[in-house]
Amino acid sequence: MKALLINPETRSIESIDIGSHADLAKLIGYDTIESDAVGTAGDRLNFDEACFLRGTGGRFQIDTLIPVSGRAVIVGTTDGGATLRDVATDIEDVRNRIKYL
Repeated sequence: MKALLINPETRSIESIDIGSHADLAKLIGYDTIESDAVGTAGDRLNFDEACFLRGTGGRFQIDTLIPVSGRAVIVGTTDGGATLRDVATDIEDVRNRIKYL
């Protein structure tokens, strides 16, 4: 399924394909994953729950969500986040809404 990978160290956002929740942990680099809703279409921003405790490099914020440190993935979800699906949010929309800190 389609997802968006955010790398604040390089200030890049790229469209990627993932197959499962395990792919999220690989891309983020940790298996302690937390998520926040991004918009109203079911998309969620997935990030390392302990990102600030680890001192992960690069920080960003989307809209008024809490700031995040390190890589993150936006992917669509259903069933309260249990089922992944293609991301609905457009990559250009994210570029316009993100602030690197």
